[in-house]
Amino acid sequence: MFTASWTASPQRPSEGFTPNWSREGFWRQSLRQVVRLSAGGGRVRVRLSNAYGASPVRVAGASVGRTDEGAAVQPGSLTRLTFGGAGQVGIPARGQVVSDDVPLAVAAGDSVTVTLHFDAATGPATFHAQAFTTGYRGEGDLTAEPGGAGFDAASESWYFLSAVETDAGRADAVALFGDSITDGFGSTPGANRRWSDALAERTGRPVLNAGIGGNLLLNDSAWYGDKAVHRLRRDVLDHPGVDTLVVLLGLNDIGFSETDEQPTYKPAPVVEAEELIAGHRELIRQGRAAGLRVIGATLLPFGGSDHWGEHAAKVSHELNEWIRCSGEYDAVVDLNRAPADPADPDRLRPSYDFGDHLHPNDAGYEVMAEAVSTIL
Repeated sequence: MFTASWTASPQRPSEGFTPNWSREGFWRQSLRQVVRLSAGGGRVRVRLSNAYGASPVRVAGASVGRTDEGAAVQPGSLTRLTFGGAGQVGIPARGQVVSDDVPLAVAAGDSVTVTLHFDAATGPATFHAQAFTTGYRGEGDLTAEPGGAGFDAASESWYFLSAVETDAGRADAVALFGDSITDGFGSTPGANRRWSDALAERTGRPVLNAGIGGNLLLNDSAWYGDKAVHRLRRDVLDHPGVDTLVVLLGLNDIGFSETDEQPTYKPAPVVEAEELIAGHRELIRQGRAAGLRVIGATLLPFGGSDHWGEHAAKVSHELNEWIRCSGEYDAVVDLNRAPADPADPDRLRPSYDFGDHLHPNDAGYEVMAEAVSTIL
C-alpha cells in the first residue's frame, strides 16, 4: 500500500512571488528537485502534474535518489524511474502521470532528489511557486549523474513534481490545507521548518502540505491558485493514505481588500463571514464524503499587517467564533489564540512574528504544530 509522503499543490505558470522558470519552461535540460519525505519505506514512486499545460509534456528520462549536498545525489542510490515499463513518458495536457515504483530505502525525514530530463520544449510549466527549497537546472541529460556539477542554475520553485509516495503501508496521513502560512512563508529557506515539517516530527505521522501562497477560499487567482473549494479533491482527496484534513483558510479572502500590495488580485471582493462559512461548509462536506476527519483551524492573529482593517477585524472575529463554537468541524484547533500576543490578542506574539505581522517565523510554526498535535 502506497502513501503520499510529500506533496506540492500545482499552480498556473506565472511570475509568482520570486523569479522562476515556469513561463519559459524547459528544453534540452535536466531539472533536479529536492523534497523531504514524511513517511519512509522500501519503494518510492513519483507523481508528475501538467494540470495547466495546453499540450502534452514529454519527459525523456527520470531518476530518483537520496539527497547529498546541493544538487548531488548520494552515490549508489541513484535509480532510474520508469512509466509503464518505459524510460520516457508524455504527461497529458491538463493531466498527470505516476511512475512505476522502484526500490529505494528511505526513512521519514529523509530528503530525496528527483531528476527530470526534457529533450523537447515543454512550453510553460505547471509548478508550485514557493518551495523554500532550492532546485537546480542543467543542460543536457543529467539523470544518471550523481554529482551536481552540471547544474548551473537554481530556483526556489518546484516544477511538474506534485507528489512522492512510498510503500509505507499507512493510512493515517494528515493533510494541511491552506495558504502561505501553510506553504511555509516566513520559515527559514532550506531548513524544512514549515509547520507541516514540525507536525510530522512531533507526531511521526505522514504530513502533506497542500498550501499555496495567496490562496483564497472562494475565488480563483492567476498567481495564487484555484479557489480552495475547487482544488481540494486534486490537492488532498486524490492522494493515497490521507485520513485527516486540517483547514486553515479565509485570511486572504478577508485581507486582500484591505491592502494595495496585491497587484495581481485587484479589485479584491469584500467578503462577509457568511460567505466564508459557506466555503468552510463545502470543504467539510467534501472531506467527510471522502471519509476524512475534518479539523477546523481558527485564523491566526494578523493585527498590524497589511491585511488588517476595520472590516477584516470584524469578519475574522466572526469566522473564528463560528469555527470554535458551531460544532460543524469534527474538531477545532485554536490557532488564533496559540501564537497570540498576550498584550494584544489581535497580534502575533513578537517572538513568533516573521516581521510582517501576518506570517509566523520558525518558532511560531512550532507552536502551531504543537497545538495541532494535541488533537490528532
